Amino acid sequence: MRDLLRGELVHLTAENPEVMATNFTRWNQNTEWVRLLDTEPSRLISEKKWKEWLDKDLEKGGTNEVFFGIRRLEGDALIGFIGWFNLYQQHGDTLIAIALGERQYWGNGYGTDAMRVMLRYAFMELNLRKVGLLVFEYNPRAIRSYEKAGFVHEGRVRGAMQRDGKRWDFLYMGILRDEWMANGIMTS
Repeated sequence: MRDLLRGELVHLTAENPEVMATNFTRWNQNTEWVRLLDTEPSRLISEKKWKEWLDKDLEKGGTNEVFFGIRRLEGDALIGFIGWFNLYQQHGDTLIAIALGERQYWGNGYGTDAMRVMLRYAFMELNLRKVGLLVFEYNPRAIRSYEKAGFVHEGRVRGAMQRDGKRWDFLYMGILRDEWMANGIMTS
């Protein structure tokens, strides 16, 4: 047995809403981060509003939502978050979301490691059957990361979002527990 929430580069943690609100406020200053994370237009949100939202969201989530901070093993810096929403326990499915707020860690394997840890938790601890996600077509770095973690392309919604005068697709990706186990991805 090993620490279920620890990977090669990161570990997943429960975070106080105050800590997350402070970081979300800072990360939200980077409009590129916001546009990779959300379909909504970029807008600045106060730390107070982030905290109110996190308090309310985490309180109502119960078992249908799981939210972790992503911290580096080296130095324990908070660099992002990962979680799922719409956990359909009766079907064994969930949708997952991840974002690294600290730009210097983008493209260095931290997101892939966090996703692998979360998949291990989903499949080994909760015995889920499938984990799915939605990614924007204009985010090839995230798409590659998800593929490295074992996700496969399942579909697309064509022209679902307008950004910079162009229509972009939403891509659906997923991984089944059997695929995850067969690929030996669970070891990281």
